[in-house]
Amino acid sequence: MKISAVIPAYNSAKFIRAAIDSIQAQSHAVDEIIVVDDGSTDNTEQVVTGIATTIIYHKQANQGPSAARNKGIELAHGDWIAFLDADDQWTMDKITKQLATLRAYPELHLIAGDMAEIDINDQLITESVLAKHQLLENFRQLAGKPVPYALAALMRKNFIPTGTVLVKRQTVVDAGLFNPDVRFGEDLELWAKIAAHHPISCLPDILMLRRQHGNNATQASEGMLIDLTKVTGSIRSYASIQLVQQGVCPNGMVADAQWTLGYWYFARGNTAKARQAFLDSLKQKFRVRTLLYLIFSGLPASLIATLRSIKQKFAKP
Repeated sequence: MKISAVIPAYNSAKFIRAAIDSIQAQSHAVDEIIVVDDGSTDNTEQVVTGIATTIIYHKQANQGPSAARNKGIELAHGDWIAFLDADDQWTMDKITKQLATLRAYPELHLIAGDMAEIDINDQLITESVLAKHQLLENFRQLAGKPVPYALAALMRKNFIPTGTVLVKRQTVVDAGLFNPDVRFGEDLELWAKIAAHHPISCLPDILMLRRQHGNNATQASEGMLIDLTKVTGSIRSYASIQLVQQGVCPNGMVADAQWTLGYWYFARGNTAKARQAFLDSLKQKFRVRTLLYLIFSGLPASLIATLRSIKQKFAKP
């Protein structure tokens, strides 16, 4: 089998050499490294082409990380694809551990793993993201075995960091690649589509160091929550039968995403958009909570503020 490593890059001159070094330092070498420069305006190109090795370098107009990864998949000659963002790093035995898992469970189509988080100075911030989300012990017990009801598990919490993934190229192509129209959650959408039809695994081992900095900080935003409604709708369309088989209500899943968006608007005083999101949620699945928030969002702002102050007063110990 041949493995292609795909790195999407945008203004990544500061960190991309460390990313490439971590791939080249693997205890089991990959067959090719592909860097897709997504319209960088810094000297990313000079850094990449200045490395004394054979790297496939492609530069395109800025289209976002999904389009860059898709181009890398298109250019790849390998039958398995591994991803790494330009500011992150693999641990030395990432590929070795994944290949050992694949030998033990050849039915797998995707193998991911745990990751740690570092700052811009390579100082450790988070030892284990799986542990941070109370998921590590579950994956330790599985020890590389296919994740049972993986689609349902992904919809509860996306446990697959993109930079840890090793996946069959044809499986990614068959699932439709990354959705370039979604900026947040495009990875969840793709992994869920794959998990709906194929066995996947997540190792309890640190396979990647993810660099945390201001440009990649993840916090709730309007765009992120809107994209989440798109992603859940897409997964429902693609895998409704599998969701039901795994105990997930497809309409309820979409309704929850709409409610979360509505609450985000409501908490920020944008009652008009909140009402619309709550209405959209109710159209998917009726819930008393959603109806109550729909009613509250129609109240005068002064009354909402009074109700909030009363709630906070009684919430104090």
